[in-house]
Order: sequence, then C-alpha cells, then structure tokens
Amino acid sequence: MKRLPIVIVILLVYFHSAGTLFAQQSRSYIPKRSDAILYQINIRAFSEKGNLKGILPRLDSIKNLGVNVIYLMPTYPIGKVNSVNSPYCIRDYKQVNEEFGNLEDLKALIDSIHAKKMAVLMDWVANHTSFDHSWIKNKSWYLQDSTGNIVSPPGTGWVDVAQLNYKNMEMRAEMISSMKYWVLNANIDGFCCDYADGPPFDFWKQAISALRSIPDHQLLFLAEGKRSDQYKAGFDYNFGFAFFENLKAIYSKNKSVKSIDSLNISDHKGASNGQQIVRYTTNHDVNGSDGTPEDLFGGEKGAMAAFVVAAYMNSIPMIYNGQEVGTPFKLVFPFTSSKIDWSLNPGITAEYKKIIALRNSCEALRSDEVKTYSTDDICAFTKAKGHDTIFVLSNLRNKQIEFTIPKKLSSSKWINAFTGVPYKMTETVVLAPYSYIVVKMQ
Repeated sequence: MKRLPIVIVILLVYFHSAGTLFAQQSRSYIPKRSDAILYQINIRAFSEKGNLKGILPRLDSIKNLGVNVIYLMPTYPIGKVNSVNSPYCIRDYKQVNEEFGNLEDLKALIDSIHAKKMAVLMDWVANHTSFDHSWIKNKSWYLQDSTGNIVSPPGTGWVDVAQLNYKNMEMRAEMISSMKYWVLNANIDGFCCDYADGPPFDFWKQAISALRSIPDHQLLFLAEGKRSDQYKAGFDYNFGFAFFENLKAIYSKNKSVKSIDSLNISDHKGASNGQQIVRYTTNHDVNGSDGTPEDLFGGEKGAMAAFVVAAYMNSIPMIYNGQEVGTPFKLVFPFTSSKIDWSLNPGITAEYKKIIALRNSCEALRSDEVKTYSTDDICAFTKAKGHDTIFVLSNLRNKQIEFTIPKKLSSSKWINAFTGVPYKMTETVVLAPYSYIVVKMQ
C-alpha cells in the first residue's frame, strides 16, 4: 500500500478542517432553539411594492429590533381554480409567485438576510394544494369522496384547496423532495409548517428526519399546530394558539392570570432538549380576524404588558410585521388592501427593542425554567440561570393593583433590568394599570 507524502497529508487535513470551519461559520446565523426571536413577514402588506425586493430596505430595521429568524409567508404561485387569492392555496411547490418576483429575487433576499446574521424560514403548506396544482392529475394523491371527486379539507370550509392523501407514499416522497428543493436551491434555514395538525405524525417524523440529513444545513422547524406530538416528530417549536386565546380571555373576560401557569405545562407536554412553544400577541390570521394587539389588549400599554409575558415567561416570542410600529388597522385577508406605514409610533418601536434586547442579553430570560408567583391580576415570575436572576411583574388589568412581594425576594437587592439603576424592593408594590416591572438581582 502506497503512502501519501506527509506534506500532502497535512494539506488535505488543513483544507478539510478549513472547509468544515467555513461551513460552521457560514451557518452561524442559525440561533439555538432557546435564543430565537421570530418575525413574520406578510409580503403583500410589508412594502408599497408588495414583493420580495420590497423587503430588502427594511432588513436593518428588523435586525435592530433584535430579531434573528425571519418567517416568510408563502412565496409560491397561487391557484386560479376556486380561487380566493389566498397565499396558502399553492399551485406549484417549486416556483416563486410572479407577484413577488422570481427565484433570483428570493435567493438575493435570503443572501441579504444571512449577511445580517439572521435565519429564514419559509411557510410550507403540506396539508393541501390548489385544485389546479400539477399533482392533481394523480387522483390517488388526494382525498376523494364516494363518487371519486377530490374534496377540500373536511370540516374546514376551505373550498379553494384540495386535501392531500397521506396514505399515498408517492405523494409523501414528492412532498419531501419539494421541501428539499428550497433548502438546496435557495439555502433556506427551515420551515414554518402551516396547519401542521393536518398531515399525520409519521409524515412529519419522516420529513423532518430526511431534511435534517441534508449535509451542511442546520434547520429549524415550527409547527403551526396544537398537537403535542409535534415535538416528538422533531419540530423545534409548536404554535401558541392556546396562549393567545387565553390572553384574550384574561383581558376581555377577566379570566385569572394564574391560568397561564397551567398553559406553561400543557404547551410543553412532550418537549425536550430546548423545544419550545412560540407565543405572540398577533399574527397574520388573528390580526385580520380579531384585531391588532392594541384592539385586543387595552391599547398601547396593555399590548406591551401582554408582550412582556409572551417574550419573557416561558416561550419563544414572535412579532408580526407592523406590530412594532403599532399599526392602527387590521391587515385583512387576502392582504392586498393595506400597506404598513413604517413611520408610525417610534416610541412603540423603541419599547419593543428594549424588551427584546434584554431577552437577548440575559441568559435567564431565555431559559425554560420559570417559578411563578402570579395572582388573578398580575403575571409574576422569576427566572434564574448562570449568574442572572430576573423578577418580572406585569399588570394585565386596566386598574392599579397592589402586589405582595414574597419575603425571600423582598429581602434581596435588585436593579432595574433595563437601566441598571438600583431598585428598592419593598414588601408590597403598587403597579399602575397595564404596567410592568423587570428587575435583576444584584
């Protein structure tokens, strides 16, 4: 057996190591599970252009907000049969909607996002397609009624889309291949999977396993679903539907704030290794149907008190575009009638930046261990990790509330976590309506 000269061996080792290091560095914008701050972009409403190029001028603003993961709503061609112009009615899984641009525009956007050390998730609609998708010729790939007609997803009222048949293995394989296409051809960093409770558990397990096996790609997966088995399937994150509905009930129906404590348990059932729930005070669905955070949570102050809980207590926070400027109107489906005015409410933007910056700088706030002291009106909790102990109080009522501080906390020394100014903790604290206090133990 011939031996390679020692110089060649050294060079081979060097280039292999350098290549590995480069691959690691080039993906350094992928955050740890616990460190993600998500930002959802509704392409149609985001800019005057309403396309992919229209996102580019605001990437610095998104980055400066403290965001490290951008989640793009669907970028694919929209079906024309039975159409309601929904971005979630996919006509081709491997093309870019001409309304938004082309593949080169998408790749340029993703490259620009990566250059700013942020990751990109694409919205993926796996449960159904449009009725004029190219797959429709394969009838066995779709659910059919007793007469052989392809049907819409049962019980949903989504008449513009056709329900896929997950008993068909060929369809599954092609679905996974289509997802791989975007990882390999556009260098995306994962998917937010729309209506993830539709496709079965074993498909998601199969798909995520296949996608995670792609070399040199670290991926993140968010299930827009309620099923606890999404964690077991391999998703990094599940969607906080229950938290949002519960938060609305706290504000509108005087539901006890203590109810969040039980959600912290149920939302993380089956989670391990840092898997988390994603929580929000608005998104593309509820903004259009229910209202803005200010509509739902008592105006600017109430909305911010709610966001503090979503950002700090026990979750990954998500911001919907326009939320950070207090957009005063709904972005209504199909999102073509309104554009976000980015000049609005710089004070609200500054407050979001302040809240997110503290989370990004504080290991304790990013941990999934929380000790609660909540009452029926005040969300109160401590989080500790490393050298940090943080105490958060958020008044979710539109009235002044007196809160009794637990003795072991009142006897400690604290500073204002945002300013570093000493904070004198007394046995009771009076919180103004919709106010919050965040202090750090010295």
